[in-house]
Amino acid sequence: MFLELIATFVMGIGGAGVVMLANKILRGRLPRWLVPAVAGGAMIGFAIWSEYSWYPRTSGALPDEVVIAWANEDAKPWKPWTYAFPQINRFVAVDTGTIRTNAALPGQRMVDLYLMGRWAPGRQVRIMVDCQEGRRADLMEGVELDENGAVDPEAWVDMPNDDPVLQTACNVEVG
Repeated sequence: MFLELIATFVMGIGGAGVVMLANKILRGRLPRWLVPAVAGGAMIGFAIWSEYSWYPRTSGALPDEVVIAWANEDAKPWKPWTYAFPQINRFVAVDTGTIRTNAALPGQRMVDLYLMGRWAPGRQVRIMVDCQEGRRADLMEGVELDENGAVDPEAWVDMPNDDPVLQTACNVEVG
């Protein structure tokens, strides 16, 4: 976040510098208000570019086996253009390369999720998905597995059948 702030100021200084250079070449024929206007426009333009390009830059850097299951489109009143062109500010990705199955528990899969947010550090969460029952269990501290690898029944949370994480985790061939 701090580096983006620095980059925004650098863009403003660069834009102002270009106008000042053009004004020097044109021997002072440009209006004085153009320097701060171009600096401000460059900073606003960079900030908008940075917001909109975060998702493609971040998701494009993920390995091929990591599949985006869900992305949140967001619109804010203080950014009125986002109503016409919503921004993606967070997403959930399923690491299909980490999907593990257990022969003793057919239909259940252990999978790693990546929770990514625009202004938040990414998090990795391991979950158990029951593809037959449409539910998940977050494998966090305190969740116990029995000797067969079954999750404590109290840890399960029902999911809608069309949940994108459930669909992504369950529709991938495990080999």
